[in-house]
Amino acid sequence: MLKNSRKNKNYQPITQLIRKSSLYFITVFIIFICIGILTTVSPAYRFSSHILTNWTSKVESSTFIYLLGMENKAFKEAYPKDKPMPNLSTTFFELITSIKPNDARSLLRNEIPGFSIYDQQILIAGEGTDFTNLPIESSPPLEDVLEDREAIMDEEMDEGVNEQPDIEGRPSTGKRNVVFIYNTHNRESFLPSLPGVTDPDSAHHHEVNVTKISERIVKSLKKQGIGAVADKTDHMQVLNERGWKYPQSYKASREVVANVLEENKDYKYVFDIHRDSLGRDKTTKKINGKSYAKVMFVVGAEHEKHEKNLKFASELHYILEEKYPGLSRGVYPKKGKGTNGVFNQDLSEQAILIEFGGVENNWDELNRTADALAEVFSEFYWDAEKVSKEKKEGK
Repeated sequence: MLKNSRKNKNYQPITQLIRKSSLYFITVFIIFICIGILTTVSPAYRFSSHILTNWTSKVESSTFIYLLGMENKAFKEAYPKDKPMPNLSTTFFELITSIKPNDARSLLRNEIPGFSIYDQQILIAGEGTDFTNLPIESSPPLEDVLEDREAIMDEEMDEGVNEQPDIEGRPSTGKRNVVFIYNTHNRESFLPSLPGVTDPDSAHHHEVNVTKISERIVKSLKKQGIGAVADKTDHMQVLNERGWKYPQSYKASREVVANVLEENKDYKYVFDIHRDSLGRDKTTKKINGKSYAKVMFVVGAEHEKHEKNLKFASELHYILEEKYPGLSRGVYPKKGKGTNGVFNQDLSEQAILIEFGGVENNWDELNRTADALAEVFSEFYWDAEKVSKEKKEGK
């Protein structure tokens, strides 16, 4: 009896080793089978990085930090102390269903037509900004945009730029132009300048339009010692000549921006000036007794380096808010169906789209804001130049 007991004890470690080895062998075998299946099936049925990106984008970044912290304690220091531990079962549920239990929008977005607009993200919400008044990218028929309309040309429209006397020692970019401004939807105009036009979708003109804002910003920047150029390409006419549709506007303007940046390496900042379709109650701000056209910084979030563009837009927003409280509507990362999602901003880390006022703003309001934006940008620019110089000098 004692001999049998000893014999069983000797065989037990061997049996466990055999079981573990078999388990490892079966696991490796299954992994190879899965890899074989995934690599031999039709590409249409494979898991792609795009699919995985869509899945993981639904998970909060703090959850990934928490999971990494389980393996590396250093990551635990980065986990927000005021944030509760993530519920892994809830996270798994969100991955499978794309529904967030604490966000009703995730349940309704695919059920109610047009509700997807409320599923956007607002990085920084300015005064009065919410999901009901975000910029909407309209797509009017090109023939309506090109229609010949009467417009009021104010002879004093381009006058009144803040005159600043030349001061010895004031910083200047000299002969270098460092800011390039263009208008993808260059015929967007304003109802106060179009007699008889009341429909915002018809507020377009071949001359009295957002290009005047670009010209005003250039003049104001030059007063601040910053060289700038406003492009004069009529992208709407380019679309017409090529037989393209209005949604291809960014394809047309991209050619111009890409060529300009390739030919002139001095350009460091790129602005695409638009106007919103909202009414003046959403796009106007009174500051020190004067009315201004509000602005919103829009960043295309569908390219790899958009975080750099967001950083640039956010810095401008905060400086603008400090000097002109309420003038900025905020910073809006834009992506998804029904939008371009890039806006040519992949061509430069300091490229942004600016929604300048709304369809009902007048030129006094628009010009004041153009001057204010130039003032704020000049402060940002010269501070950035100072920091860059100090880094080169090793201070």
